Amino acid sequence: MSPTLTSPIPELLDPKADGAAGDGAIQVQEQSAGSGEHAKSASKKIVAESCLSIIILGASGDLAKKKTFPALFHLYCQGFLPSHQVKLFGYARSKLIEEDFHRRIGGHLADSGKYPADLVTKFLELSTYISGAYDDDDSFRKLDKIISDYEAGKDEPPRRLFYLALPPSVYPLVAGMIHKNCMNKRGWTRIVIEKPFGKDLKSSEELSDQLGSLFSEEQLYRIDHYLGKEIVQNLLVMRFANRFFVPLWNRDNIANVQIVFRENFGTDGRGGYFDEYGIIRDIIQNHLMQVLCLVAMEKPLSLSPEHVRDEKVKVLQAIQPIQDSEVVIGQYEGYRDDPTVSDESLTPTFASVVLRIHNERWDGVPFILKAGKALDTRKAEIRVQFKDVPGDIFKCKKQGRNEFVMRLQPSEAMYMKLTVKQPGLEMSATQSELDLSYRQRYQDVVIPEAYERLILDTIRGDQQHFVRRDELQLSWEVFTPLLERIEAGKIPVIPYKQGSRGPPEADKLAVEQGYVRTHGYIWIPPSLKD
Repeated sequence: MSPTLTSPIPELLDPKADGAAGDGAIQVQEQSAGSGEHAKSASKKIVAESCLSIIILGASGDLAKKKTFPALFHLYCQGFLPSHQVKLFGYARSKLIEEDFHRRIGGHLADSGKYPADLVTKFLELSTYISGAYDDDDSFRKLDKIISDYEAGKDEPPRRLFYLALPPSVYPLVAGMIHKNCMNKRGWTRIVIEKPFGKDLKSSEELSDQLGSLFSEEQLYRIDHYLGKEIVQNLLVMRFANRFFVPLWNRDNIANVQIVFRENFGTDGRGGYFDEYGIIRDIIQNHLMQVLCLVAMEKPLSLSPEHVRDEKVKVLQAIQPIQDSEVVIGQYEGYRDDPTVSDESLTPTFASVVLRIHNERWDGVPFILKAGKALDTRKAEIRVQFKDVPGDIFKCKKQGRNEFVMRLQPSEAMYMKLTVKQPGLEMSATQSELDLSYRQRYQDVVIPEAYERLILDTIRGDQQHFVRRDELQLSWEVFTPLLERIEAGKIPVIPYKQGSRGPPEADKLAVEQGYVRTHGYIWIPPSLKD
């Protein structure tokens, strides 16, 4: 049975065009398949035959080859990037001829037979390569001319999407060059930038000021790929579309929340880069904080990007200062053996941090954000643990508490840990689960990668799953004081063995926050053969 792909669209939807807003747009009414009460109509704003130029700066680098171009390829295969509307422009300093460039990125596009092989060739025909410096006006004027030649003769306002697959240190320089030499004269221009967005509050605000002087907030798309993950995108639906969660999702019923990121490998050749940032900057301040906001936020007025992001900001504003007694940091043994890492490095490769949200819903509920490298398992999950049942006539405490777990990766799933009767003649209780494992439930559906969703959102002008400037500022306000204390040596860095759970002090901290671990219970993803 062939997998079902996300439904293609004949043109690219553009619900919010900044720049030449609404120019050349037509309204169409589409009738969906079905009959009777299942038939429905949808009004969509479509930009008819509006050409799209996607410019990937840093096109010869690892991020572009491993993430950006494969995501664009999948969108192309699913019909979201029609060949008569889209042109891809790779730009980098590397001196490459176009054939070499195609060979480099082509090796990352084969996808285990998911798509016909000839689609790779057709996709590569949409792309061209331009070699140029990042600090040279002439190079960017050349880039602008090549884009303009492609746009020439098109009646509808063209669109330009610049994807900066570059080190953050050159963002201001490259953004300045784009603003000076490559702005769209008739349609919109949008800029996608990757984390890290600074190293602390001061550097983040400086970067935001530099970019903000060149582009409006509506033109800037700060990408955090965790916001494109399937389970993360399901959070709002799960919370606000299911009646039984509404009265339970608060401090009266929830004992603690853990948001966990674990990797079973070390820095793997990225030691020099990682040592400059550490696990808090690399994972917790951005990915896990964004997930926390979605777990803790109030119901937005609508799914409008600004309504959703306004509620996330309210969560960040309510987070209290982090206490040193509620922090455990560690570094795995052997980390400093990397020749690119200082022998005296105190950079954490593990951190467990307790955050407290001072509002009516969450007062007294600890949110434990935990991330680490070289641990015993690889996974990312949200674990919501509920309080004990009062009047425990079945002695359920021996079995463990109810938990709602959302597994982000690998093996996407949502499952509820429940206490049930052990089958048999005796009245005894045991732990089991209600399980929604995506690989089993959605066997015929191709779940998109995070970058596919987010690039498509950028084209559509939907900023709901991107980080707004005030979100970024407030998140750094939470973590900058802690980072300064760590770098001043005021919090000890605890060594831990590779392949372990991390420092034992982290488990002790979780227990102190009221977390009750279920011993003997292991969630096993259902087999497709069952």
